[in-house]
Amino acid sequence: MKKNQSLKVKEKCQLMDFLLTNLQGKSRNNIKSLLGYGQINVNGKVVKQYNYELSSGDEIEINMNKSRNTINLNGIEIIHEDGDILVIDKPAGLLSMASNKEKEKTAYSILTDYVKGKNSRNRIFIVHRLDRDTSGVMVFAKNENSKKNLQDNWNEKVKERIYIALVEGKVNNEKGTIKSWLKENKAFVTYSTYSEKDGGKLAITNYKTLKKSNLGSLLEVELETGRKNQIRVHMSDLGHPVSGDKKYGARGNFIKRLGLHAKTIKFTHPTTNKEVSFESQIPNVFFKIFDKKGR
Repeated sequence: MKKNQSLKVKEKCQLMDFLLTNLQGKSRNNIKSLLGYGQINVNGKVVKQYNYELSSGDEIEINMNKSRNTINLNGIEIIHEDGDILVIDKPAGLLSMASNKEKEKTAYSILTDYVKGKNSRNRIFIVHRLDRDTSGVMVFAKNENSKKNLQDNWNEKVKERIYIALVEGKVNNEKGTIKSWLKENKAFVTYSTYSEKDGGKLAITNYKTLKKSNLGSLLEVELETGRKNQIRVHMSDLGHPVSGDKKYGARGNFIKRLGLHAKTIKFTHPTTNKEVSFESQIPNVFFKIFDKKGR
C-alpha cells in the first residue's frame, strides 16, 4: 500500500505548480489524474481544479490509496464537478445535444443519465455547444439559476476560449487576427462578409502558429467572439481550412477526424463569482504529421 503524503504551502501559488515542484517523479499527466480522481485534498476538502489558488499555510494531502472506481460515460471524461457546474472533456464524434427526436446518444443524454443515477430529481442544462467532430472542454449547468447566469451573460462571463486547430498547408505568419461578419445561407453554410452593413455577426479570431510542415500547421486559436463555425470559416478564409473539414474547403483528412479541439475555457463561476479555468490535453494524433515519418 502506498503511503499518503502531507505537504504545507509556504507561499501563494497555483495547485498544479505546487504539486509539480513537490511531487518528485510525477508528471503533469500523473498529477491531472490524481486531481481528476479526487485524490488531492486542500485543507481537508477535495480539490480537482488544477489552477486552484493556494495560500501560505494551506495543508495539502495526497491520498495515494483512494479507490478509482469510475463510471463509464461513453468516452466522456469529467474534468470538474460541483453543485452548480459540470465540466467535461468531450470526445470527437459525439453530439453535444440532439437537434431532433433521434435516439442517438449525446453528451447531454449521457450526462443526464449520470446525474440522475445519483438522484432521480437531478437535471443537467446545456450552456454552450461544440460541433459533433470537435473534441475538448465543454461546460454544463446543474441547475436553472446557473444556466441562466452563464447563458444570459456568456460574453461577459467567458474570459478566455482557446482552441487547437490542425489546418492544411504551411501557415506563413507566426500570428494574426481575422475579422469578418458571419452570415448563414439557406444551405446552413456560414460565410464571411466584410462590412457590418451586410447584416452579419461580428467575428474576431486570433491565432498563432505552434508547428508547421509542408503538409499542415498546428495553430493555437483564441476567440474574441463565439459565432457558429467561426474557426472553421476563418481558417478557410485564411486559405488553410481545418483538416477534415470538407464543408469549408479541406481537401484531405490527416487524422481521420476534424482537426479542431477546445483546449481551454476560463470563465466566472456562476455562484462563487471567482474566475475558474479548465483545460483539455491536446490529442496526440494532432502531432502525427509533425513526426519525422509524417513530414
